[in-house]
Amino acid sequence: MRVAGARTCRLGFNSADRTFWHGPTDYIPYRDTANAFPDTLRSIIAERGVTDLVCYGSKRPVHAAALAVASETGLTPHVFEEGYLRPYWITYERGGANADSLATKYTLNEMSATIATGAHAMLEAPDRWGDMRAHMFWGAAYHARLLAGNRGYPGFRPHRTPD
Repeated sequence: MRVAGARTCRLGFNSADRTFWHGPTDYIPYRDTANAFPDTLRSIIAERGVTDLVCYGSKRPVHAAALAVASETGLTPHVFEEGYLRPYWITYERGGANADSLATKYTLNEMSATIATGAHAMLEAPDRWGDMRAHMFWGAAYHARLLAGNRGYPGFRPHRTPD
């Protein structure tokens, strides 16, 4: 996105987010509680002139809260699906993915009519989509950083932690 001329920033919620984001001026550490997040996000949007919000998934509590703020403030939401079981394919939608997809609002007839007006041919997925060792390495490195501690992020709670 930066190569295309967009200004970007990342809101990080833990030490691994910080470790794996390069660019000291566009990283914003979030250290407060989940309850304070919507107000903090509203402030960041106003201060930085944010126009779009990008999330990886829409069901994690922090993403659901961010998407609600995006809706309320008029930001354009971009959601990528966490498609772990479908390597090579990435699902992207504005507003939500999976059960939150805008496609769930259309009838089959409406979908068929839209597809008939110019859907692009789907490319066949390659037999091999990437180096699994690299995927495993970077996933393990991220989680090892989390296990090493989150000093400086007292409000961090993993999304799979029960309340």
